[in-house]
Amino acid sequence: MKSLLQFAVVLLVAILVYNYFYGTSEEKAQSKDVFVKSGQTVVAAWDLLKSEKAKFDAGKYDAALEKLGGAYRTIRQHAQHVDANLLRRLDELETRKRNIEGELQAIEQTDQELRETGAARQPAAAAEQLQRKAELLRSMESLVRDTDALLKAAGQE
Repeated sequence: MKSLLQFAVVLLVAILVYNYFYGTSEEKAQSKDVFVKSGQTVVAAWDLLKSEKAKFDAGKYDAALEKLGGAYRTIRQHAQHVDANLLRRLDELETRKRNIEGELQAIEQTDQELRETGAARQPAAAAEQLQRKAELLRSMESLVRDTDALLKAAGQE
Protein backbone atom coordinates (compact mmCIF):
# COMPACT_ATOMS: atom_id res chain seq x y z
CA MET A 1 0.00 0.00 0.00
CA LYS A 2 2.78 2.42 0.96
CA SER A 3 4.72 1.60 -2.22
CA LEU A 4 1.60 2.12 -4.29
CA LEU A 5 1.04 5.52 -2.70
CA GLN A 6 4.67 6.49 -3.29
CA PHE A 7 4.42 5.38 -6.91
CA ALA A 8 1.24 7.43 -7.36
CA VAL A 9 2.92 10.53 -5.94
CA VAL A 10 5.97 10.09 -8.17
CA LEU A 11 3.72 9.56 -11.21
CA LEU A 12 1.69 12.66 -10.36
CA VAL A 13 4.82 14.79 -9.97
CA ALA A 14 6.21 13.42 -13.23
CA ILE A 15 3.01 14.30 -15.09
CA LEU A 16 2.96 17.78 -13.58
CA VAL A 17 6.59 18.43 -14.51
CA TYR A 18 6.09 17.10 -18.03
CA ASN A 19 2.98 19.23 -18.53
CA TYR A 20 4.72 22.27 -17.07
CA PHE A 21 7.51 22.12 -19.65
CA TYR A 22 6.04 20.27 -22.65
CA GLY A 23 2.26 20.47 -22.31
CA THR A 24 -0.21 22.72 -24.05
CA SER A 25 -0.68 26.21 -22.70
CA GLU A 26 -3.71 24.99 -20.74
CA GLU A 27 -1.72 22.09 -19.23
CA LYS A 28 1.15 24.43 -18.40
CA ALA A 29 -1.22 26.81 -16.61
CA GLN A 30 -2.83 23.93 -14.74
CA SER A 31 0.56 22.54 -13.66
CA LYS A 32 1.72 25.97 -12.56
CA ASP A 33 -1.47 26.37 -10.53
CA VAL A 34 -0.89 23.01 -8.84
CA PHE A 35 2.71 23.95 -7.99
CA VAL A 36 1.61 27.29 -6.53
CA LYS A 37 -1.14 25.68 -4.44
CA SER A 38 1.22 22.92 -3.27
CA GLY A 39 3.71 25.54 -2.17
CA GLN A 40 0.99 27.40 -0.29
CA THR A 41 -0.05 24.17 1.42
CA VAL A 42 3.51 23.44 2.53
CA VAL A 43 3.85 27.00 3.84
CA ALA A 44 0.52 26.73 5.67
CA ALA A 45 1.54 23.40 7.24
CA TRP A 46 4.88 24.91 8.27
CA ASP A 47 3.09 27.91 9.83
CA LEU A 48 0.77 25.55 11.71
CA LEU A 49 3.74 23.59 12.99
CA LYS A 50 5.44 26.80 14.16
CA SER A 51 2.20 27.89 15.87
CA GLU A 52 1.89 24.59 17.72
CA LYS A 53 5.55 24.77 18.66
CA ALA A 54 4.97 28.24 20.10
CA LYS A 55 2.09 26.87 22.18
CA PHE A 56 4.30 24.06 23.42
CA ASP A 57 7.09 26.52 24.24
CA ALA A 58 4.62 28.77 26.05
CA GLY A 59 3.81 25.85 28.32
CA LYS A 60 0.19 25.49 27.25
CA TYR A 61 0.12 21.76 27.87
CA ASP A 62 2.55 21.85 30.81
CA ALA A 63 0.26 24.25 32.67
CA ALA A 64 -2.79 22.06 32.04
CA LEU A 65 -0.95 18.97 33.23
CA GLU A 66 0.24 20.81 36.35
CA LYS A 67 -3.35 21.82 37.16
CA LEU A 68 -4.44 18.21 36.81
CA GLY A 69 -1.64 17.14 39.12
CA GLY A 70 -2.83 19.68 41.69
CA ALA A 71 -6.36 18.37 41.49
CA TYR A 72 -5.11 14.81 41.97
CA ARG A 73 -3.05 15.83 45.02
CA THR A 74 -6.11 17.52 46.53
CA ILE A 75 -8.20 14.39 46.10
CA ARG A 76 -5.47 12.24 47.66
CA GLN A 77 -5.18 14.61 50.64
CA HIS A 78 -8.86 14.08 51.32
CA ALA A 79 -8.65 10.35 50.69
CA GLN A 80 -10.25 9.43 53.98
CA HIS A 81 -13.52 10.78 52.59
CA VAL A 82 -13.17 9.00 49.24
CA ASP A 83 -14.05 5.39 48.55
CA ALA A 84 -11.63 2.81 47.11
CA ASN A 85 -13.23 2.97 43.65
CA LEU A 86 -12.47 6.69 43.38
CA LEU A 87 -8.88 6.07 44.49
CA ARG A 88 -8.51 3.39 41.81
CA ARG A 89 -9.87 5.80 39.18
CA LEU A 90 -7.50 8.47 40.47
CA ASP A 91 -4.55 6.08 40.08
CA GLU A 92 -5.66 5.39 36.51
CA LEU A 93 -5.92 9.10 35.72
CA GLU A 94 -2.48 9.77 37.19
CA THR A 95 -1.02 6.99 35.04
CA ARG A 96 -2.65 8.51 31.94
CA LYS A 97 -1.29 11.94 32.94
CA ARG A 98 2.25 10.52 33.25
CA ASN A 99 1.89 8.88 29.83
CA ILE A 100 0.76 12.19 28.32
CA GLU A 101 3.70 13.98 29.96
CA GLY A 102 6.06 11.40 28.46
CA GLU A 103 4.53 11.84 25.01
CA LEU A 104 4.71 15.62 25.39
CA GLN A 105 8.43 15.37 26.19
CA ALA A 106 8.96 13.08 23.20
CA ILE A 107 7.13 15.50 20.91
CA GLU A 108 9.14 18.43 22.21
CA GLN A 109 12.37 16.47 21.65
CA THR A 110 11.36 15.67 18.07
CA ASP A 111 10.41 19.32 17.51
CA GLN A 112 13.90 20.29 18.65
CA GLU A 113 15.48 17.75 16.32
CA LEU A 114 13.36 19.01 13.40
CA ARG A 115 14.42 22.58 14.12
CA GLU A 116 18.06 21.54 14.15
CA THR A 117 17.85 19.51 10.94
CA GLY A 118 15.39 21.72 9.11
CA ALA A 119 11.79 20.52 9.14
CA ALA A 120 11.16 22.03 5.71
CA ARG A 121 13.42 19.30 4.31
CA GLN A 122 11.42 16.65 6.17
CA PRO A 123 7.74 17.23 5.35
CA ALA A 124 6.76 13.68 6.32
CA ALA A 125 8.31 14.10 9.77
CA ALA A 126 6.58 17.47 10.19
CA ALA A 127 3.25 15.94 9.18
CA GLU A 128 3.79 13.08 11.64
CA GLN A 129 4.49 15.63 14.38
CA LEU A 130 1.20 17.38 13.62
CA GLN A 131 -0.58 14.03 13.89
CA ARG A 132 1.14 13.26 17.21
CA LYS A 133 0.16 16.68 18.54
CA ALA A 134 -3.46 16.18 17.48
CA GLU A 135 -3.52 12.80 19.23
CA LEU A 136 -1.94 14.35 22.32
CA LEU A 137 -4.59 17.06 22.34
CA ARG A 138 -7.37 14.45 22.11
CA SER A 139 -5.78 12.50 24.97
CA MET A 140 -5.53 15.67 27.05
CA GLU A 141 -9.17 16.54 26.39
CA SER A 142 -10.24 13.03 27.36
CA LEU A 143 -8.14 13.18 30.52
CA VAL A 144 -9.64 16.54 31.50
CA ARG A 145 -13.19 15.22 30.94
CA ASP A 146 -12.49 12.11 33.00
CA THR A 147 -10.86 14.19 35.73
CA ASP A 148 -13.87 16.50 35.82
CA ALA A 149 -16.14 13.47 36.23
CA LEU A 150 -13.93 12.16 39.04
CA LEU A 151 -13.96 15.52 40.81
CA LYS A 152 -17.74 15.65 40.59
CA ALA A 153 -17.99 12.11 41.94
CA ALA A 154 -15.58 12.93 44.77
CA GLY A 155 -17.60 16.02 45.64
CA GLN A 156 -20.77 13.93 45.95
CA GLU A 157 -19.16 11.50 48.39
